[in-house]
Amino acid sequence: MNLPDLEAWAIFAAVVEHRSFSAAAAHLGVNKATVSKAVARLEARLGQSLFHRTSRRVVLTEAGKPLADHARRILADAVAAEEAARDGAHALAGSIRVAAPLGFGIGHVAPLVARFLADHPDVAIDLHLSDARIDIVGDSIDVALRIGDLADSSLRGRRLGDVRTHIAAAPAYLVAHGTPAHPADLAQHRLLTYSNAPGPWRFRHAGGEQVIVAAAGPLAANSGEALVPALLAGLGVARLPGFIIGPDLNSGALVELLADWPAPAVGLHLLTPPGRRPARVEALLAFLAEHLRDPCELNNPRDSPEKLA
Repeated sequence: MNLPDLEAWAIFAAVVEHRSFSAAAAHLGVNKATVSKAVARLEARLGQSLFHRTSRRVVLTEAGKPLADHARRILADAVAAEEAARDGAHALAGSIRVAAPLGFGIGHVAPLVARFLADHPDVAIDLHLSDARIDIVGDSIDVALRIGDLADSSLRGRRLGDVRTHIAAAPAYLVAHGTPAHPADLAQHRLLTYSNAPGPWRFRHAGGEQVIVAAAGPLAANSGEALVPALLAGLGVARLPGFIIGPDLNSGALVELLADWPAPAVGLHLLTPPGRRPARVEALLAFLAEHLRDPCELNNPRDSPEKLA
């Protein structure tokens, strides 16, 4: 049996991540010739080219694209195994790349990260906040919080609970345009929409009736927080999670509409790439799961600001 060329696979993964033979060499602390020879060696073993090379960049071939994920997993498993052997199963040291939605990340993840770092001074966290869907494996993310349906079957995931959304408008808007009594009435209103979740708004009454409303209006944004100024200014109706508009619902700046017609709940998930996880990642996962174990509590607009925090 011919053993796999693990060094070549690891170097291949580095070239994929850094999109350059030179950058991969600098990251690995070797010369460019070593990187080139390792990739050529792997291509010879596999019998196919892995990169299209130009004077300015390297691009994965069609054959190389599916192998990139395998290479990342091989490298991640090797790094985790060495860390476990070197530091021991309970050593909490090293860096963790964390990704979370923007608003939820600022309001709830960032404070928890600060607490975790205070308890574990040898850990460093690189926190990425964005409402855009990220490639967890491709972007080398160790831990991701995601709100919504999951389609990444290769990821390891844990559902923490449900995130509730609320239909809301400013009192001034309702005075000017009237208050919808039924979801179908929204067709006559100006709807402010979240473009990262396109499509109609769906409602289900406790009695079983279901309604689908086409969502369109004067403003669409890929950040829920970006809709709030227009919402408060009385420019329309929006459907947003309680962790964004909870304080405004509490204060009366916004009014909840159609409370008897809740939108389908979406899940709050903790995700990690496949493969072995270092002890520091396991510790952070347990910490986040403990403190976010009841996301419904975070989203209840009737909670006090202290409870929401």
